[in-house]
This record gives sequence, C-alpha cells and structure tokens, in this order.
Amino acid sequence: MSDLRDKPWIFRTYAGHSSAAASNALYRGNLSKGQTGLSIAFDLPTQTGYDSDDPVAKGEVGKVGVPVSHLGDMRSLFDGIPLDKMNTSMTINAPAAWLLALYIAVADEQGAPRKSLTGTTQNDIIKEYLARGTYIFPPKPALRLTTDTIAFTTAEMPKWNPINLCSYHLQEAGADPVEEAAFAIAAAISVLDAAKARRAIPEAEFPKAVGRISFFVNSGTRFITEICKLRAMAKIWDEVARDRYGVADPKLRLFRYGVQVNSLGLTEQQPENNVYRILFGMLGVTLSKNARARAVQLPAWNEALGLPRPWDQQWSLRLQQIGAFETDMLEYGDIFDGSKVIEARVDTLAGQIRDEIARIDEMGGAAAQEALEYMKERLVRSNASRIEAIESGEEVRVGVNAYTEAEPSPLTGGNGHFLSVDAGAEKEQIARLESWREARDAKAAQRALKELERAATQGENVMPLSIACAKAGVTTGEWAGALRRIFGEYRAPTGIASRAPQRNDERIGQLREEVEAASARLGRKLTFLIAKPGLDGHSNGAEQIAIRARDAGMEVAYNGIRFTPEEIVVAARQARPHVIGLSILSGSHVALAHEVIAKLKAAGLGDVKVVAGGIIPPEDEAALKSVGVSAIFSPKDYDINAIMRGLIALASPDA
Repeated sequence: MSDLRDKPWIFRTYAGHSSAAASNALYRGNLSKGQTGLSIAFDLPTQTGYDSDDPVAKGEVGKVGVPVSHLGDMRSLFDGIPLDKMNTSMTINAPAAWLLALYIAVADEQGAPRKSLTGTTQNDIIKEYLARGTYIFPPKPALRLTTDTIAFTTAEMPKWNPINLCSYHLQEAGADPVEEAAFAIAAAISVLDAAKARRAIPEAEFPKAVGRISFFVNSGTRFITEICKLRAMAKIWDEVARDRYGVADPKLRLFRYGVQVNSLGLTEQQPENNVYRILFGMLGVTLSKNARARAVQLPAWNEALGLPRPWDQQWSLRLQQIGAFETDMLEYGDIFDGSKVIEARVDTLAGQIRDEIARIDEMGGAAAQEALEYMKERLVRSNASRIEAIESGEEVRVGVNAYTEAEPSPLTGGNGHFLSVDAGAEKEQIARLESWREARDAKAAQRALKELERAATQGENVMPLSIACAKAGVTTGEWAGALRRIFGEYRAPTGIASRAPQRNDERIGQLREEVEAASARLGRKLTFLIAKPGLDGHSNGAEQIAIRARDAGMEVAYNGIRFTPEEIVVAARQARPHVIGLSILSGSHVALAHEVIAKLKAAGLGDVKVVAGGIIPPEDEAALKSVGVSAIFSPKDYDINAIMRGLIALASPDA
C-alpha cells in the first residue's frame, strides 16, 4: 500500500438552467456541498451563437443550460465565485472563443491574473459535426477559431485547457470503444496539424500546446473494457505526441482527461436502477491509477426523465465523495499493472485504434469531408447494431427487455421527480437583454465588431478582439453574426444512406410486407418526413428512426438538424408525407410542436398526421395531444419495429 493517499479527482456536476442568477445559486449550492470544480451547461441559443430574443431561440432559452448573451450574464453567472481559485469547464464549441472571451473579461474585472485561470473550453468542433450538432461554421474556419484559442491560451493562460477532445458524445451516438478512441484522437491530430500549418504557435512553444490538449471521455457499465480503452488511449496519445509532434518531455505527452459517465444507457423504465449503472461507469475511470480521470462528472439517476433537481445532483456528488474518501482505491498503485488479461485487451484495442486513425489520416484527416461522412456513417451503423441487440434481447437491459416486473418506485411518484424550467424564464431573460442593449455604448460595440470582422477577414487571432467586444457590450448573437457573414454556415452529413441494404432479418421482412400493404391502400408509397425543429442537435434517435423506416420500405425524408417550422412546411409540401415525426430533446417540445402544427394547418396540410419523439414527461403528453400530436414516443419505446407499426396504423386511410 502507498504511504500517501492520492489526491482525489476534481468533483464536478454538469449544470445550468433558466438564468445566470439561478445557475449561480445552483453552483454555489453545489460548491458548498463539496463539489471542487464547475461544469457549465449553456442553453442551445448560446451554444449555436444566437441571442435569447432571436426568433430561432423561441422556446429554447434556458431549457438545457444557462443563457449567456453578454458580459452582464457572465458576471451574474460567476458572482461571488473567485475565478483565480476555481477550475471551470465550459461545454461550448462553435462559439468557444466568444464564451472564453467573456470569461476572461470577468476574470479581468475580478483582478484575477490570466496566468492563474484553470479550466477547460470543450472547443471540439469535429465531434459536433458527428454527434452533437451545435456547429455553426464550415470545418476550415471552425478549426481556425479553435487554433486561435489554443495559440492565445498557450501564450497568456498556461494553466488553461483550450480544447477538450470529446469522445463522450461519440459513445452517446453509438460508437464502440475503437471508434470512440480513434475518432477523438484523429480529431486532436487534425486540430494540432491545423495549428502547425497556420504557424499560429511559435515552434519552441508547440510542445506546451500539445501538453494542454485534453480529452473528455465516456464510461459505461462495461467498466473493464472502459479501463482497457483508456489505457490504450494513453499509450497511443504518448506515441502521437512523441512521434508526430516531437514532444520530448514525457509530462507533456500525458493523456489528460475528464469524464461524464454514460447517459445513453440510462433508462426511463425503473430509473432507480440507473444509480448502479452510474456507479459501474465511474469505476471505469477511477480504479486504474495510471488511467484515472482528472475530473469526473456523473449524470443523475433521472436524466432519462427530465432535468435533474439539486437533490439529484447531490446524490451523484455523494457517490464521487464516497468513492474518493470512504473506499481505499486512492491508497494503492495501479492494481491492473501486470495483468495479462488487461495487457492483452489493451494491445488488441491499441492496434485497432491505430489502424482506424491511419484510415482517417489517408482521407485527409478528421476534418476532411470524406472522413466526416465516413465517421458519421460508422456511428449511425454502430448505433443501429446496438439498438437491434437490445430489441432482440441479445443485449440485456434490466427493467427494459428483462426483469420488467417491478414494485412501484417511491422516487417517481407524482410530478415532482425532475426540475421544470419556469415558463417565465425566457421572457425575463429577453427583458434583461433589451435593457443591456439600451444601457451600453452602441457606437463602441459597433466599433469593436468592425475590428473583429477585420481581424477575421485578415487571418488575425480573433481572441484579443473578442475580449474587446465582450468589454464593449457586444452580444453573443452579434459576435456570431459577424463571423457568420464572413465564414458562412454549414450543414453536416446525416450518415443516412438513401437506399436500404439487403437484409435477411425476418422481422424487417414482415415490416416491409406491412408497409407494402399500407402503400397499396394509400395509392402510393407510405411517406414519412422526419424533422428536427428548434436548435436541438442530438440527432441519434431521429437517425435510427430514419434508418428503420427506410429499411422497412417507407419513403423517408430526413435532412438533418435545426429546421425552422417554416422550413418543415416547405419540406412537407415537397415530400407529401403521410406522417411527420418531430424529434425534440431540448424540452421545448410543446411550444415547437404547437408552432409546426399551426403552420401546417395554415398551409393546408392539416390532414398530415404528426407524431413527436424525445424526452417527453407524461404530464406534457396531454398538452401535445391537445394541439394535434397523434402519438408520442419517449425513451421507454425502445422497440423501433413497434414504433414503425404505429406509424403504419396512423398512415392508413381509416386511421
């Protein structure tokens, strides 16, 4: 046993909602309970570069995170929290340079030296194209913004991690361990190669930039495999830093990572079982000393139901604290060193990961269009295989496809088992934004924006001028709007092939016969339009529904994420669907469904059946049905074939 107990990892909880003031109260409450770092969840308008009063933000403000539209919001968010003593992780990607600029502006106001700031900006845009969907700009200018932040922090914020290569969302999108590790490391290589090509960082300082590259991984219940995956990633990252970038100092080659334990495996059915799933996931990133996480954040037991309450987050925090302080895992060296089983599994994974990285390299790197399409199709296929294994019972999910008989849970009685965002939060946020614009020096804000545009056009580092914009009162939407005009926007690949492959699955064959019969009754092929209104970028469920509908023989129209209600009406006119499926996971399902259906009726398409899918609480189902939604599907509806049969029934002439 070691004479000295290892220092615990940083305890974090991913949090933020409603407003900066409400989120600040939540953070300070969590810190008082022993949390040792912050993990900021921003709302979707902030993540996609819109102000809270932008028309596309309607219904989304404060739902999945905190709205931050300007420096005043960032001040409120960290009121009473000294930034020179706080380790802050910000889950922000496309506008990462802007949110970091706001953070620095607040730190400057607090008198916190920039060299003292510790924390992370996620800033992993390649993963956004593949799995999470909060991208704005095309790959080349997006990578340019990423390298700007790396160059700036390397020079001025040496303790800051400017990027967090995020394999977490890859696993959430269905990636197996090899895909998760390879795609994340390939993304890191693309970022560093871009920085090197731009000469954004002095050659002598480049090893330090490599040393600040961090990762953010996922860990599920198969914790032995997770341990092996992380040991393999550490081995390969050491090789990449040494052999590709010439980093001589072993400390600068360390694989440094944080983790959010898996949310994909959390179930709506018997949600109390999720506590154990979270525990096993945590073991995968804490048991092996040589592959232990630097920071851990755990989901709450009820995340498949809705937004966790402070009590739910406390329960997850207590799990970390018990693991760190009551068990003896921090008292020993690495208990897996010398294990032949572990070593063999690590070697196998490492070889497969290297092969996958080489394949992506041959396509021009992870940011190349060919590679993005390849990786996206791989993720969609892997997720389809995972879902089919659960449907068939090959992969057991306790409480879902096995051991489904259960006593009523006292944890889920009534309607108070998750947090609901105050319906007035959006209106109040917009009022604060309007007051901010009225009070600022508008001319100074415009001058700062013009300087930003000049720097972006001329290839200068945008960070200093973004900080100047923050201090001049520029808003999130204005900053992103200026860069949208220069860089343009982008739509990522969907990973959905237009033609269904030949399949010998008997269940799919039966579905095809039912679709053919329904199509004969309808007089043309049963047509299904899948649409994602609003700013929600989590497309995994929509993709799997699209694949199964296609494989079942339906005519499927699915063009990806972030369509306005008006654009959905246009798509409906073109596709002439019998059923429209709205996929919404941001909590804004009632408002968005109401708007889409109203516009369909106004366009003379009121006879088209509309269904909704997402994390939809039972108490919202009545509201959705009252506005015209014909059927509702949530995570408990894991049998996609059953969903397909529901669509066939709805499309039938006598439905």
